[in-house]
Amino acid sequence: MKAGPDLSFELRARSEGYLRIAGVDEVGRGPLAGPVTAAAVVLDIGTIPAGLNDSKKLSAKARETLGKLIHQQAEVSIAHATVDEIDQINILRASHLAMERAVAALDPPPDYLLIDGNMIPRGLTIPALAVVKGDARSVSIAAASIVAKICRDRTMVDLAQQHPGYGWETNMGYPTKCHTLALQNLGVTAHHRRSFKPVHNILYQGKSLSD
Repeated sequence: MKAGPDLSFELRARSEGYLRIAGVDEVGRGPLAGPVTAAAVVLDIGTIPAGLNDSKKLSAKARETLGKLIHQQAEVSIAHATVDEIDQINILRASHLAMERAVAALDPPPDYLLIDGNMIPRGLTIPALAVVKGDARSVSIAAASIVAKICRDRTMVDLAQQHPGYGWETNMGYPTKCHTLALQNLGVTAHHRRSFKPVHNILYQGKSLSD
């Protein structure tokens, strides 16, 4: 059984002459509320934090520890696409937009990208490879998944303080039973994705709105 992500994708790119290889991942496609967040990370091949893995496989404490090391030892960029953008252009395109923004904010720019998933965002012109389940296969993508999740989770905890009752501090906007019941009882906030069916259905039923 494979232990976790490794450097094989990065080393292959280096063998082809690329020097600044960024792992890119996003978090937050599935929630009913909040932004979608992406990160781009250029690791120092000589100083890679031990224990990098798909952020979903790590405890919150492990993510926080690794997140600090990633920020200290690597080049990191984090970006978002807003709820309005998600509703306007759909969640897939919005997640790609967040990735494009994260890559664009790296300075100096990377010369090669390892993208989690099976698609390369159309706005990226840098040579890139899409890696299915990349956060469990590439240390650079795993690092991006960790810092993106930490950032988005903090965003949802902050929003939970402004809009109590939806459980965002624990469900991070995902459609848990608590969140779904709160939608029915408290209504739809400005941070809910109106293009997502459970939210759309409540609006269509004429439930009350709260800002």
